[in-house]
Amino acid sequence: MIEERRERADAARNRRAILRATEELLARHRPEQISMEQVAAAAGVGKGTVFHRFGSRMGLMVALMQERAYALEEAVASGPPPLGPGAPPEERLTAFLDAIVDVVGRNKGLLAALGHAATATPRPEWKEQSRHRDGGDSGDHAPGSRDGHPVYRFWHGHTSTLIAASRPDLDGELLAHILLGSLQSEPVLRLLERGEASRLAASLRVTAAGMLASPAPT
Repeated sequence: MIEERRERADAARNRRAILRATEELLARHRPEQISMEQVAAAAGVGKGTVFHRFGSRMGLMVALMQERAYALEEAVASGPPPLGPGAPPEERLTAFLDAIVDVVGRNKGLLAALGHAATATPRPEWKEQSRHRDGGDSGDHAPGSRDGHPVYRFWHGHTSTLIAASRPDLDGELLAHILLGSLQSEPVLRLLERGEASRLAASLRVTAAGMLASPAPT
C-alpha cells in the first residue's frame, strides 16, 4: 500500500514537471517547434515517461491546455471577484478576457494548434479527465485528432453569458466568437511572440467595452 501510494505520488510529480516544462518551452516556441525529447530533457524525466503519460505531442498539448483552463474555470466558479462571482458582468468580462490572455500569452499558439471549437469534446468528458489528472493514465491520453479540446467551448460559453447578462439585446453568442477568434490569428500570435500580451489585453478590453456600449440593434 505504501509502495503504491509512492508510485502515485511519483506519477503526479512527473506529470506536474512535464506540464511545467512544456509551458516553459511554449513561452519561447510554438507547439510545432517542440519535440517530446525536448520536453523530457527539460522536465528531467525519460522520453518514455512523457509518451506513456500523454501518448503524443498533441496529447501533451491538450493536457496542458485542459489543466490551465480547468484552473481558470475554478476561479470563475468560486474565486474572488471580479473574475469570480459578485462583480457586475462588465467587470467580470474584462477580468475574464485578461485571464484568457494570460493563459494564451504563456502558451503561445497552443489554442490555435489544438483546433477550432467545432472539434471540442463535451465538458463532462473534460471533467472526467480532470479527475484523473493526478492519478492514472486514462485522463492524459488524447486522440490523435483534436477531440479532447473543451477549452474554447468553456471560454466562449462564459464570455457569451456575460455579454448576455450585460446586454441581452445583443447577439452574445456571435460577439463572443468575434472576441475570442482573434486569439487564433497569425498577427496576434506574432504579437504574443514579441511579448506584447498586455497590448492584446488592452485592445480586447477596448473592444469588449465598445460592444457593450453600442446602440441597441435596430
